[in-house]
Amino acid sequence: MTMSDPDWPGAGGKTTGVTAATGISELVAEADRVRRVYGEGALVACDRLVRIYAAEGIEVQALQGLDLLIRDGELTALVGASGSGKSTLMNILAGLDTPTAGSVRVAGHDLASMTARERLSYRRTTVGFIWQQTSRNLLPYLTARQNVIMPMSFSRAGRRARASRAGELLEVLGVAHCADRTPEMMSGGEQQRTAIATALANGPRLLLADEPTGELDSATAMDVFAALQTANSELGVTVLVVTHDPAVSGQVRRTIAMRDGRTSSETLLRSSADDHGNAVHHAVEYAVLDRAGRLQLPHDMLEPLGMRDRVRLEAEPDHIGVWPDVQPGEGQ
Repeated sequence: MTMSDPDWPGAGGKTTGVTAATGISELVAEADRVRRVYGEGALVACDRLVRIYAAEGIEVQALQGLDLLIRDGELTALVGASGSGKSTLMNILAGLDTPTAGSVRVAGHDLASMTARERLSYRRTTVGFIWQQTSRNLLPYLTARQNVIMPMSFSRAGRRARASRAGELLEVLGVAHCADRTPEMMSGGEQQRTAIATALANGPRLLLADEPTGELDSATAMDVFAALQTANSELGVTVLVVTHDPAVSGQVRRTIAMRDGRTSSETLLRSSADDHGNAVHHAVEYAVLDRAGRLQLPHDMLEPLGMRDRVRLEAEPDHIGVWPDVQPGEGQ
């Protein structure tokens, strides 16, 4: 097909190059419109995100066309086995890595096309990050107050305003008593809550926490998670936390599971009233259907039925039936 063909998109049977160019522009505009509609209203929008690493001639596809939307104000848990792509996704959202293909936007920032200067500004003002290792979050020779003030050094706020902001954050997160202590004088939980305050110093829209309770005992872990809940509810920051702790993932309204570089399922916490009017919480698990129509069924549902390789589908008026592929002589 050439641009002079009447079937060329937008040509309308005419042979002018201007008309052909207009047709191409319309196609590009339509593609842009679809991308905008997909992520419209979301704080985080990952559209068919791909990340490929190459080492010693071997390519590893850490993310395989991942789709993800997170709304402003959500508190969400991200779970998955080692190698599922969780850390890769978090590094991309934090501005520490870039995708190989696809698009990712956070608070209006296109992370795939940022310059080095824009990426630095993004990490300073739009996103906060908390590492699992407490030693990576705080400077050991500074007090808690000084650690919180440090990220504000590049802001236009005066010294008094920065000190006031630091004091408020430490108070809200329950570690005001640590203001003049260095990290070695704090417990692990106090260090992580101070790290949350430090990550929130410049008022980011998104707070990322990578296994923030991984090195803590159960009671201390719940204190740290309570601080994340406080940051979400009282300070209005959107929180995405990677965790293996079921006690943490069981207390958020939305838990996203990743498998093989894509989101595989979501568990939503619903509330209802019992016969006595008391609130009852129950979790409902959903498979995630991506934009290409793909879904991943949980292994614990597939194995008892011997589902593998292929399955039989039946369209019903209100649902789609998924059945094992039973060959003649193998079963009913």
